[in-house]
Amino acid sequence: MISFQEKVQNQFDQKLPFVIYRKPNEKDIIGIFQLNNDLYFANDFKEKGFIFCSFDGNHNILIPESQSEKLVFENDFVDSISTLNKEFQTNEKSKTDFENLVSNGILAIKNGDFKKVVLSRKEVIALKKFDLITAFSNLVCQYQSALRYCFYHPKIGLWFGATPEQLLQVENEIFKTVALAGTQKFNGSVKVEWKDKEIQEQKYVTDFIINSLKNSISNIKVTSPFSVRAGNLIHLKSEVSGSLTEAFSLKKIIEILHPTPAVCGLPKLNSKKFILENENYKRSFYTGFLGELNINNKSDLFVNLRCMQIVNNFAHIYIGCGITKDSIPEKEFIETANKSMTMRAVLVF
Repeated sequence: MISFQEKVQNQFDQKLPFVIYRKPNEKDIIGIFQLNNDLYFANDFKEKGFIFCSFDGNHNILIPESQSEKLVFENDFVDSISTLNKEFQTNEKSKTDFENLVSNGILAIKNGDFKKVVLSRKEVIALKKFDLITAFSNLVCQYQSALRYCFYHPKIGLWFGATPEQLLQVENEIFKTVALAGTQKFNGSVKVEWKDKEIQEQKYVTDFIINSLKNSISNIKVTSPFSVRAGNLIHLKSEVSGSLTEAFSLKKIIEILHPTPAVCGLPKLNSKKFILENENYKRSFYTGFLGELNINNKSDLFVNLRCMQIVNNFAHIYIGCGITKDSIPEKEFIETANKSMTMRAVLVF
């Protein structure tokens, strides 16, 4: 049987689409290898396969199950953490630009335009060398509680990510999602003190989910917020579950949830408008969503956070943070720098 490394490298060399991924806290690595290089789309979300959707919702790329070979591999990767790049050098222009963006966001909040907005930026890092298998191996070894993936399509690009946030899971008429917000750097323990700004930010997300889905989900249950670790960061999280009603359609629920307040803001339309007019770059598939669509009668989708795109010899790392009226621009930049370490840590120099 062909090895994992050989299968992935052969697919990549032939410029054929594929996705390889390992789900949170699971052992095996799943690979879906498309047999042609056509570009497929999910239109009504009744299709089966692996979906890769953009932030603006205009590109619902699909690797169809019917046009692909699906393989499951045992994980035999060895953590190469000692070789990883963990240095961070602040780009002063990038820092100033982002802090100005945050300041404008805070001003808009105080003017009543919205309650919260999620603002982001992109770091571009030159690579002396890049190895697809090594980068994915490092992702798999380091971020056990995240969905770790590598997605490639010759007409879309090469993307990597380790996202801790589930958009939704639907199986046997049971719906599950999470409200994830607030960020602190991990310093050896998940027992941290959360400030009012972070608690309020997470509550916005929880309230949005409950209020938006009350007509499609019955018997809604919500856990109290608790701290979870995602790589070198700590987040505040609540779990939401319920039963699907007759009004349910997967496409409708996705349209309600995406983009969530955790990646866009509240109210959604106002904050999204501010993002598109002020961020001055295209998020592309960052803060979109991805995952299994109707595979084995189950959909398991994740928000595309902590991700990067490899373009020629450059890594484009996407990072952002939630802004409220209590945000401090300098601290928000530091938060994005901390988040960038998730992807920086897998780049071997």
